[in-house]
Order: sequence, then C-alpha cells, then structure tokens
Amino acid sequence: MAPNRRDFLKVSGLAGLATLSGQVVAGDRNRPKMTQGQNPSAKNPRQFNMSGYSAPALEKVRIGVIGLGNRGPGAVVRLSKIEGVELKALCDLRPERVEYTKERIKETHQQPESYAGDEEVWKKVCERDDIDLIYIATPWHLHTPMALYAMQHGKHAAVEVPAAVTLEECWQLVETSESTKKHCMMLENTCYDFFELLTLNMARQGFFGEIIHGEGAYIHDLIESNFEKDRYWDMWRLKQNRRNGSLYPTHGLGPIAQVMNINRGDLMDYLVSVSSADFMMANKAKELAESDDFYAGYARGSFRGNMNNTTIKTKKGRTILIQHDVTSPRPYSRLHIVSGTKAYAQKYPEPGKISLGHDGFISESELQELEKQYQPPIVQRIGELAKQIGGHGGMDFLMDWRLIDCLRNGIPLDQDVYDAAAWSSIGPLSEQSVANRSASVDIPDFTRGAWQMNAPVDIELSKGGTTPILTS
Repeated sequence: MAPNRRDFLKVSGLAGLATLSGQVVAGDRNRPKMTQGQNPSAKNPRQFNMSGYSAPALEKVRIGVIGLGNRGPGAVVRLSKIEGVELKALCDLRPERVEYTKERIKETHQQPESYAGDEEVWKKVCERDDIDLIYIATPWHLHTPMALYAMQHGKHAAVEVPAAVTLEECWQLVETSESTKKHCMMLENTCYDFFELLTLNMARQGFFGEIIHGEGAYIHDLIESNFEKDRYWDMWRLKQNRRNGSLYPTHGLGPIAQVMNINRGDLMDYLVSVSSADFMMANKAKELAESDDFYAGYARGSFRGNMNNTTIKTKKGRTILIQHDVTSPRPYSRLHIVSGTKAYAQKYPEPGKISLGHDGFISESELQELEKQYQPPIVQRIGELAKQIGGHGGMDFLMDWRLIDCLRNGIPLDQDVYDAAAWSSIGPLSEQSVANRSASVDIPDFTRGAWQMNAPVDIELSKGGTTPILTS
C-alpha cells in the first residue's frame, strides 16, 4: 500500500523540507561520493527488465485522470480526441475543477464519472476494475504515491514531471513497475517537440557523428506565479522552491538523454551541481509579507538559489549541462543543444538551427531540406493535426497520442520507468551536491546493469497504429 498523503508529506519534508537523507555537512571535502549502495532499495536485484517491455495490447484504453488544476484539464481534452480512448473517471480534490473539466468535453461521447471532495478519493479511481491507465497531473509530492498505488492495483501509470522528488521514491517506482509489470511513464512532453524529435532522428541516422555533449534548460520567469495565491493548490510549488538544486531538470534532460541513448547503451554516471545565491525569492516573500500576513511564513527561511548549473558525466564520457532558473527576467528557454563530431544543433532562445562547422549555422533553406529528409514518421503522420489540437504547440498531443498508440498496439513505450527514475533523480542528487560545496555525486544505475544490453528508443511508428480523430 502506498503511504497516505499526510504520511508522505512528512517523508518528503514539505512541512519545512527537512534535511536530505544521506546529506553531509557542507564543506566536508573528504566525503566519499554517494553511491547507489547507500540506498537500501538499490540493493534489491532487478525483478524484470521493463526496458523494451510490451504489455498486452488494449483494444480500448480506459483512463482515469487525477489532478485537474493547471495541466489536467488540457490533458483530458486532448485524450478525448484520440480514437480508442475511454475516459472513465475524472478526479480532483475540488469539485468545481471536475465540473469545469467535464464541461470542456461535453460535446464528445465521453461520460466520465466524477470523484472529488476528499483527499483520499483518488484511491477509489485506482481501485476500479474498468480502468487500464491512471493519468496523474497533481502536485509533485503526490506523483509517486499515486503512481505506486495505481500500479499496485493493476493499472499503468502516466505521471507528470518530475515523477519523484526523492531518491527513495525513484527506487520505489522502479521496483513496483518491475514487480507488477505495469508501465510507469513520466509525461516528459519536450521529448515530443518537433525540433527535439528531428534531432533524435538525425542522431539515430548518424548525422551528428559521435555525440560529445548536450545541453538543456528550464529558464522561465515564474516568480510572480509562484507567489500568486491559488495559482497552485496550497502553494505547493512555492514550497518546493525551498529546496536548493536543479528542481525541474527533466524538460532539458529528457531529449538529450534519448539522443545519447541513456539507459540504452550509455548511462549517467555522476554529477556536480552549483547554485547561485538567492537574490530574488526571499526578497519577494518579505515584500509581500509587509502588506499581507498570508506571506509571513514564506518570509522566514531560505529559498533555492536563483540559477543552478548541473553537469553530468556519462559512462561513455559524454557530458550534459542542465540549467534551472525560474526567477530571473531572462527570455524563456528550454535550451536544446546536441554537439557531435560532425554537426551541431541548437534551439532556444532562438528557433532551431544546425551547424556543420565553425563558420556558423546553415541557411534557412538548407535547414528546411534537412527537415524534409530527417522528419520522423510520427511528425509526418500527425504533426499538422497535433498543431491544430495544441498543447505547447502540439507536442503535448504528440506525447498523448504516442502513449495511447503504444498501449493499443502492445509495443514498448518511448519512455520507461528507468527514464522516469533517472531523469527525476537529478533533482535530489543535485541538492546533495549543492549542499556539499558542489562535490560529485554518483547517479544510481536504476537498470542494474541492463543499460548495456537495452535497445535504443524506437522512434518508428507501429504498423497499423491508432488513428487520432477530432470529435465534434
């Protein structure tokens, strides 16, 4: 059984965000590197290899959606437009959010049941016998408990980013997915952005040569929204910003990890992480507290550094730089850089560009020719439809459609539980590094050695896959 919400809040440390387990006193330069053996769960042998696993095909994918705040309603609308989907249940603590979401799909054939008004009501959705997939779009600290409970009750789990906020949770997801043989996919939508899919296909076909280095980022000025009342339930996102590290690494990391075949031929080995001081968050809290007692508690204590740089080394000697900054007045950027022995690609803060040498980027017409040559099948097939339906320019719909396509055809998912765990682990591991003067910290091998034999992600579409339809 998964821990209840109150127990989990104590474990995750949201009430004050307690010191990380395994963290040592800052300044201890003789500290040994953190290893996966220091985590009790890591000692358990692999029960089953979920990489490349094909679950039994589902003629219909019956879905329960939990969490209808910021991301959930849009997901429900997108899922309602995919053939073979049955929305069986919509769940949120607030009844008005359920009703709002149902109103958005009232013109479709979907007739989901409503679940609301109780902190434990989501469990009833997971316990239903007529649901195949639990789609989780709740605050971060609830992602792992809900995904665990879903898998323990025979459901596949699709969970928003990050899938976990502690290292222990990462291992719990891995071991539960293996023991139940249920998929646990982190909904990392940036892997389905058009330029990221293009560079992945180019890398697969050798365009970049050997991949040397990659970069990714989440640079997004959210300081006003993080402090805005009722923007995030119970101010959960502001509370998460008490942690000091790379708190939201997966948007930048996911596409680079796939290009580098992480967990499928290469493995993230260790990281070092550096955070700036906080020049903005605490000052904002104190400013608001002067005129509103609501913010008095947030004006006490510290927040994360405004800018975090985390550098990762892989087993094969590649490097990855991940940046996180959600306070500075910088242009929005999900920096995507792929650097190889033959070519270089970059997107953000400018549009996607390709370079073949130090003379600079190729022309727009040359880039268009490359896009035609290397456009992946999923974009060729439903790219224009995805743009029409939307969700961050269409990448959200591509992600949802691909998930349903895989489940209906019984083929492996593009992102498995090892990706969910490894990518999410950068958050807590970066906190450990920052707290210890940026000492190196080992990244666990969540595959327990299987990365050396796992096949790369197959970006081809399944034969006879599902056809998305626009409902009237």
